[in-house]
Amino acid sequence: MGRRAIGLLFLAALLDATEAAPTGLAGPAAAVHATAAAGLAAPVAAVFRADPIRPAVPAAPANLVWVKGGSFKNIRSNYYETGVTVSDFYIGKYDVTQKEWVEVMGNNPSKFKGDNLPVEMVSWYDSIEYCNKRSRKEGLQPYYNIDKHDKDPNNTPDPRFGDLDNIKWTVSINAGANGYRLPTEAEWEYAAGGGQKSRSYTYSGSDDVDDVAWYWRNSGDKPLSGAWNWPLIEQNHDRSRPVGAKKPNELGLYDMSGNVRQWCWDWHGDLALHIADPKGRPSGFGRVWKGGGWIGADFCCNPAFRGSLAANARGPDQGLRVCRGK
Repeated sequence: MGRRAIGLLFLAALLDATEAAPTGLAGPAAAVHATAAAGLAAPVAAVFRADPIRPAVPAAPANLVWVKGGSFKNIRSNYYETGVTVSDFYIGKYDVTQKEWVEVMGNNPSKFKGDNLPVEMVSWYDSIEYCNKRSRKEGLQPYYNIDKHDKDPNNTPDPRFGDLDNIKWTVSINAGANGYRLPTEAEWEYAAGGGQKSRSYTYSGSDDVDDVAWYWRNSGDKPLSGAWNWPLIEQNHDRSRPVGAKKPNELGLYDMSGNVRQWCWDWHGDLALHIADPKGRPSGFGRVWKGGGWIGADFCCNPAFRGSLAANARGPDQGLRVCRGK
């Protein structure tokens, strides 16, 4: 018989003792006996309620979820069996809402207004600034060093369309800082795929896209069918939806599929193999977005889908979700 089972039996015996005094005891003597038994039972209960096998999970800050790191369990992931691992981290339970954005930035760039709607029409640069300003507001050390004067030499022209980014701030990481940041692509895909609790769903939390995602077919006045059609989407008044309205994934994260696309830290490019905590290529012309959005097709809602945009790009389905280290 294991330690926990023995402890529970012992605890049950002690608790029984508090219900009746031994034969022959009455009045004050019975009260003393019951008090002593209860006093002994309380600390024993505290000891044996804890499972000695399971490590304690840190208490997460408000609206953040603790993600236990490791290798990728989701067989649909781009990183499955590639030797890539991620460390423990916190990630937002929801997309950053317009209320959260306004409290930090003092403005609301979104096309569709509502406190509990995800903020959108934000660029990668906007998102980086938000992370640093929110960190300072909450007494945390900013994660990013932002140089708005020197153009980033690692921000290269798009070979198809030329220089789409006319901002090109030089942004570097403040290693060891505890402030807010964007997830790396690997972190985002790991969390969206369920982390160590993954059930290898097609989408983030389900094999049925309508369970977990707002996308072009279901984000308007009525369900749409047929081929993707922008005029039809406009006529149907498709739009972003309040965060947390669909089912969560295995980690309790909402809207990792659909609603708004979410910026990641990485430059888009070939994925690294056999590495811990990859952060993408050292240079590029587009920053990664993940998750799909209310405008997009269902295949964009698959956590393995990879998209990218110039860092200065904005759209009514482009938002963000924040991360923090331990």
